[in-house]
Amino acid sequence: MRANVLTVFNGLLLVLLVVILATGRWQNGLFGLVIIANSAIGVVQELRAKRTLDRLQVVTAPTARVVRAAVVQDIAVSAVVLDDLLELRSGDQVPVDGVVTVSAALEIDEALLTGESEPVTKQRGHDVRSGSIVVAGHGRVQVTAVGADTYAAGLAVEAKRSTLTHSELVAGTDRLLRWISVVMLVVAPILLFSQLRSPDNHGWQDAVTGTVAALVGLVPEGLVLLTSLAFVLATVALARQQTLVQELPAVEGLARVDVVCLDKTGTLTEGELTVERVQQLDDTTAHDVQQALALAAGDPETSATSKALAAHVGTSTWAPLGSIPFSSARKWGAVTVRGHGTWVLGAPEMVFPDPLDEAQTLARSASDEVAAQGRRVLMLAHSETALHGPINESGEPDTSVSRDPGQLPSGLQPVALAVLTERVRSDAAQTLRYFTDQGVALKVISGDNPRTVGAIAVEVGVPGVHSAADAVDARGLPEDLDRLGDVLGEHSVFGRISPQQKRNVVAALQRRGHVVAMTGDGVNDTLALKDADVGVAMGNGAPATRAVAQLVLLDSAFSHLPEVVAQGRRVIANIERAAKLFVVKNVYSLVLAVASVATSSAYPLAPIQLTLISTMTIGVPGFFLALGPNQRRYVPGFLPRVLAFAGPTGLIVGVAAYTGFGVTRLLDPAAGVDGGRTTATLTVLITSLWIVTVLARPFTGWKMLLVASLAGVLVLVVAIPALGTTIFLLHPTPNRGLLAAGIAALACLLVEATHRVLARRVPERPQRSESTVDKG
Repeated sequence: MRANVLTVFNGLLLVLLVVILATGRWQNGLFGLVIIANSAIGVVQELRAKRTLDRLQVVTAPTARVVRAAVVQDIAVSAVVLDDLLELRSGDQVPVDGVVTVSAALEIDEALLTGESEPVTKQRGHDVRSGSIVVAGHGRVQVTAVGADTYAAGLAVEAKRSTLTHSELVAGTDRLLRWISVVMLVVAPILLFSQLRSPDNHGWQDAVTGTVAALVGLVPEGLVLLTSLAFVLATVALARQQTLVQELPAVEGLARVDVVCLDKTGTLTEGELTVERVQQLDDTTAHDVQQALALAAGDPETSATSKALAAHVGTSTWAPLGSIPFSSARKWGAVTVRGHGTWVLGAPEMVFPDPLDEAQTLARSASDEVAAQGRRVLMLAHSETALHGPINESGEPDTSVSRDPGQLPSGLQPVALAVLTERVRSDAAQTLRYFTDQGVALKVISGDNPRTVGAIAVEVGVPGVHSAADAVDARGLPEDLDRLGDVLGEHSVFGRISPQQKRNVVAALQRRGHVVAMTGDGVNDTLALKDADVGVAMGNGAPATRAVAQLVLLDSAFSHLPEVVAQGRRVIANIERAAKLFVVKNVYSLVLAVASVATSSAYPLAPIQLTLISTMTIGVPGFFLALGPNQRRYVPGFLPRVLAFAGPTGLIVGVAAYTGFGVTRLLDPAAGVDGGRTTATLTVLITSLWIVTVLARPFTGWKMLLVASLAGVLVLVVAIPALGTTIFLLHPTPNRGLLAAGIAALACLLVEATHRVLARRVPERPQRSESTVDKG
């Protein structure tokens, strides 16, 4: 209610309404109905949208795992209370502040709070903060603060302010409204003084009526409403397609995107992994390989890979002495087992970055060959060295020798390859083709083996990728953003990329002026999703990704993105058309005000006549044009284009209206102010209807019906005295009608010429400069 009722322009219109009612001329106060209409439509539509979105948010609402009565249960985050014991797993976003009570190699990324990109290992007694993300391991935390008392709550207002998606429409509209407000402050006292001294006005009532008419004409009363309404209705339309919009301007933002960064797993593929086979590389028994895989894979709940391995090999009976959980940064995990040494499971090129012997070399070659077929490959390797030092004679780690817990044990030898497959989404190729056809560059950035990523990219048709070998190993990417931008201009597919590198890719593209969208579903995508202009998370992804994204595809259907783009384009293109209508009125109202001051004449339009003009040639057509379908591609420069059209067009209408007003009084002195206003009103109505036809192009059936209906209603208003004369204060005669038609015809020709000149200057398809065209 506050957002839709207590607005600056509603307040201004209310003041003008009170002033008009004080004159006793109630007809001229009908513009006050605009206050009610604007407020009612805005409130009703926002409530409808809220109900729709609330139903969707129940699906994606964050939950927390708490231990109560020794049982782990999922509850709403809002139900967590002080001293609850929370269980945290990889991919969770910590919902509260707390102290670690149990840590199984728990690693927390606090980058969203502190900006520090390196994960922090949390031990018993360490603090954890709400908003941080579990990237590896698992543990339990006792709650010390909830709700507004948490650390993240103190940053929430500033974080929200700094991360809201930029909206060219909102920014342009706000700038326009500020300018109009300044103009009104300057024009109002000058015009009132002029009207009080004009010989055309008889008494203060006439002077005030003319001043109010000019000021009402300068108020773009429906522009803000239509902008917010277009966003809201687009959000509801997307909600029906299982796309949750968490920030309204994100709909527009995706329409402006010219680069889409894609994570492979869960975006191009369905995210469900299955183990195709386990390929042994030495003479280790199948039983030991199975036991090691089951133990090294970790908790099946932490990742799709662990879940697939657990389904294939079952559980292990071995007792671990220590472990390092898998993380996206390391790309390997390890476990030491009493009597069985240490087992490492991870990316082959991370386990054996520089092969030292023939066995390691052959293992790497075998993994590369499998990866080139589009398979995900994990290397299982064995060492007699424990994670934290050598193993002594009793089979325990020798604590007298200290080692970096994140360092691979020495003496590793390849044991087996776990080959996993993931099904490519059936709609991936078609969706990528859509973006390619729309001139949007695609960058596939994945933590998987470059050959695996390259093979998938070939299958789905990423432009510039012809074989698996075209993918780039991200471990060699430069850290300098300018140099990284050069590499991104040359290549489209990157493998073995770390979470921080994904963030750098987004930053490098943005530095070059690109509007970047990032899609992902894993915890390793969180930072990039947060930094991208538009973050798109999959509904089945990690809770942390859904929390930071602006859009959530609840059914994880990548194919919804073209519809989101279409909705964004509809919003941008249609609001631009509606804005042109409103600003044209502001311009000709200003022209008429300046002419009235310069000639000391009465204002050429009465408030009630402006209400008729605004309703039938701006409000009603603007509403329909703002909400209709529109597939025009995004072209930068919303506000300059609006002003380029509205400036000369408004000037033409203003000059035509004042000409009709002046010529009528010159040729027929007895007509007076009322006769001149009749000719001016008819001139503006005819010319404004032509402007509607110009902005409604290309014509479709519903647009032609809209224009014809508006023309028919206006003819009835003028022809029926009870409407035209009694309510709208029009006094039409054949001569005044012919004069208005002649002047309006000339004005329409000038409007058409202006439109055609501008259309040649602004292409429908944005032309990208040579420096931004991807060479791939």
